[in-house]
Amino acid sequence: MRNILVVDDSAFEQRMLMDLLSEQPYRISVAFNGLQGYQLALANQPDLILLDVRMPNMDGYTACRLLKANPATYNIPIIFLSGAGADEERIMGLSIGGVDYVSKPFSPGELAARIQVHLNLARRNNAPAIVLEPASGASTLPADPDAVLVAAAQRLIGDNLADVPGLAEIARSVGTYREKLSQAFRSQTGMTVFAFIREQRLRRGEQLLSESDMDVQDIALLIGFNSAGNFATAFRERNGVTPSAYRQTMQQKKS
Repeated sequence: MRNILVVDDSAFEQRMLMDLLSEQPYRISVAFNGLQGYQLALANQPDLILLDVRMPNMDGYTACRLLKANPATYNIPIIFLSGAGADEERIMGLSIGGVDYVSKPFSPGELAARIQVHLNLARRNNAPAIVLEPASGASTLPADPDAVLVAAAQRLIGDNLADVPGLAEIARSVGTYREKLSQAFRSQTGMTVFAFIREQRLRRGEQLLSESDMDVQDIALLIGFNSAGNFATAFRERNGVTPSAYRQTMQQKKS
């Protein structure tokens, strides 16, 4: 029997979903906010999660980031259920790890079909848990709270290099506060959040210089520098050569 976790702050929505799912051979567990849902997912290892977006204490996006940053819950399919049906909301849900996004009000038959599809896909693709590797290049993540926070923040930063949110917003987006995130970053990576952001931008710059023909100015803007000059200065400080010289060296190695 498959286990489905319903995370929604509305008792009415919970009851409606439980009534729908009770017609299928599922075991149902419920949580009233993202934090409770995350904790239940760790404890119960459900086969699929139905996750509301807008909830108190911790919203669905934050819970999803934590679930996808923890190797113990990484492979659990997450279907977002939300009354917020704007394109940017749907894109956000899918980009952070949701397998589907269903807008409320939904068709019970369609939702049931989507649940079955994703359960079948998960079963077909059932493989050993994916081991995440932090963007800093460290080895396998232990599934402890600080490591999960840092992994979630690293992914958020990596996905938004052109316009990285402020430290308080990053912390809020992974369910913590800035002081805690700063402490966890130092403990897990040996660097500050800002040092990590700078390092990731420069690593991405190296990759683009080596693998693309983009102008240095375009690369600078894409990775979050406000000018080619600032990018060149930071790049030279780190690598001892200018971006153009680095690109030339890499091209010579390939030829």
